[in-house]
Amino acid sequence: MEAVPSSSRVPRPGYACRNISTSSALQDRTHVSCDIKGDVAVVRFNTPNSKVNTLSKQLSAEFTDVMNEIWANETVKSAVLISSKPGSFIAGADLNMLEACKTAQEVTQLSQDGQKMLEKIEQSPKPVVAAISGSCLGGGLEVAIACHYRVATKDRKTVLGTPEVLLGLLPGAGGTQRLPKMVGLPAAFDMMLTGRNIRADRAKKMGLVDQLVEPLGPGLKAPEARTIEYLEEVAIGFARGLANKTVSAKRSKGLMQRLTDYAMALPFVRQQVYKTVESKVQKQTKGLYPAPLKIIEVVKTGLDQGRDAGYLIEAQSFGQLAVTKESKALMGLYHGQVHCKKNKFGHPQKEVKTLAVLGAGLMGAGIAQVSVDKGIKTILKDTAQKGLDRGQQQVYKGLNGKVKKKSLTSFERDSILSNLMGQLDYKGFEKADMVIEAVFEDINVKHKVLKEVEAVIPTHCIFASNTSALPISQIAAASKRPEKVIGMHYFSPVDKMQLLEIITTEKTSQDTIASAVAVGLKQGKVVIVVKDGPGFYTTRCLGPMLSEVVRVLQEGIDPKKVDAISTAFGFPVGAATLIDEVGVDVATHVAEDLGKAFGQRFGGGSIDLFKLMVQKGFLGRKAGKGFYVYQEGVKNRSVNSGMDEILEKFRVPANPDVCSEEDIQMRLVTRFVNEAAMCLQEGILSSPVEGDIGAVFGLGFPPCLGGPFRFADSYGARQLVDKLRKYEAVYGSQFTPCQLLLDHANSPSRKFHQ
Repeated sequence: MEAVPSSSRVPRPGYACRNISTSSALQDRTHVSCDIKGDVAVVRFNTPNSKVNTLSKQLSAEFTDVMNEIWANETVKSAVLISSKPGSFIAGADLNMLEACKTAQEVTQLSQDGQKMLEKIEQSPKPVVAAISGSCLGGGLEVAIACHYRVATKDRKTVLGTPEVLLGLLPGAGGTQRLPKMVGLPAAFDMMLTGRNIRADRAKKMGLVDQLVEPLGPGLKAPEARTIEYLEEVAIGFARGLANKTVSAKRSKGLMQRLTDYAMALPFVRQQVYKTVESKVQKQTKGLYPAPLKIIEVVKTGLDQGRDAGYLIEAQSFGQLAVTKESKALMGLYHGQVHCKKNKFGHPQKEVKTLAVLGAGLMGAGIAQVSVDKGIKTILKDTAQKGLDRGQQQVYKGLNGKVKKKSLTSFERDSILSNLMGQLDYKGFEKADMVIEAVFEDINVKHKVLKEVEAVIPTHCIFASNTSALPISQIAAASKRPEKVIGMHYFSPVDKMQLLEIITTEKTSQDTIASAVAVGLKQGKVVIVVKDGPGFYTTRCLGPMLSEVVRVLQEGIDPKKVDAISTAFGFPVGAATLIDEVGVDVATHVAEDLGKAFGQRFGGGSIDLFKLMVQKGFLGRKAGKGFYVYQEGVKNRSVNSGMDEILEKFRVPANPDVCSEEDIQMRLVTRFVNEAAMCLQEGILSSPVEGDIGAVFGLGFPPCLGGPFRFADSYGARQLVDKLRKYEAVYGSQFTPCQLLLDHANSPSRKFHQ
């Protein structure tokens, strides 16, 4: 979200008709323009060279000027705020502007400027109507709720929300004070603490929007352009109505809403709400994220001590949060996501319109679902009818879940499913532009399907392998066209996990990479591209950490404790649970492969412990038993008592110097970070940004730490090396710091993220 430098633009003829302004500023405005239609001023936001509008310094300054002119112009009785961009009203504040601030005071000042501006709009004697089409988020929503009336298009793209918490911030332009009054305390907390997007129809029910406008179809202009014109007409009508008092801005509230408001006006009821929300936040964030607790405190202050106190603490808290390392980590991830949503390899020569997926297991069906969902014709092939049925059922279930959540209609679900062909043979493969195999992790099976596929596909078709650890160059060795072979490593469950790790060999062509990235982006994935090697990047970082988890278990720490220690550090899933989720058989397989490739460095826990678990059928969640026992519909899992005997058998003595909770956390994390740095050192990773994104979105590295490289910067490379040396003295070469970390430790000014 960049603020774009201003360049002067010649005003359109007739632009300043009705003499709205004689100021020279009019000639220089690039972000905000204004037309007068009768007695209504239409203010248009349009950040140049950007898909979205952001509240940059430039846009805010021009907006303030325009509003001052409107208030000074007696012929204007009301105003409409609208965007010239169909998909974006205002998508939020300009992050670069926030990040350029050196101190909390500077950020607090920005917040106070925003508060004052929006207070003037709220107090405006001339009614102001927000006409919303597209994203109305963060600061954009704060602008809209300061207006007297809101009209929105009932469109998929129109979403309202307060995503600040996801960046470690809070709404800083009066949002924490206005939102609870508008939608009630429970709904306001839900919006501000989750950052979830709210669609227009839901917003209308909540009282966040006053009127909905149905989108128009195509006519003389494109549907988007016609809808925006129609939205503007409707908004102008309401602005006039408010000015001449034929329309009332007072909303009639339903009985439930009135009862809720009445209850919330009672201090003891509010105390209960605060208490419940606080304990829920504490449980979910483990106290690792400061923003949610601040949001509760700021809302509470405004409601209990009045608006002046509320505004003051909002601005101060906004400033304090913006300079925390958590906020910097989350903003880094945001920029990283933007970076990984671009195709740096250019336009592929041929768009992938037909995709074939081999293997209808969990992964194959998941890949088919996210492809067909985005309009790609998809063939799902399996060798057995039973497996194929299960896979197709999984796709149906996934899409039907969206129907239940009302994000799809049943008609849309059925038309999406009509693009999915389930089959047991290679019929139609001659039309495929890409084949993704998700068959069993065995090099001989992979070679067999590669040869079968190459016999039937056209020359331009790409062959991608969804393997989690087998080197792609080994798979490509059996190919007649290795330049068309690439790795596309998806994460389970495919429809929920955002990451796609693309793996290239020495022989993979540029166009093949461009095609694979384009397909990943179309599927809605955050994409990283890494070089080939055992375990690529993600599996390779996970390997040493899971090996350390097993050693910790062998030292007598029980699985529940291991989970508690790792989630307390910020991992979304406990370390023992993670092994159950991955599957103990898969973990064994990968550990063996990586152990062969990297030797002693990947040691730690005993691989025989895993082998015995597999022998006993303790394969993890999919088998109903792993470290825990899994039962349908039972939330609180119990530890699998059958593991006691296995853990006892492989028990090793623990050294008390390296077994405190903090030491256990650091043992897991330092091995992860050291391996990530090694991947950067060897050129497997192209940048620390992709390393952080891969770790957080693919492996659940704590988001509050921003990824292994951001963590190395904030914790300090020197401190990390000291920890590694401490553990190396006890356990040996598994903790030997890599050269790149040593280089960083020896020159403190060196950072992975400048």
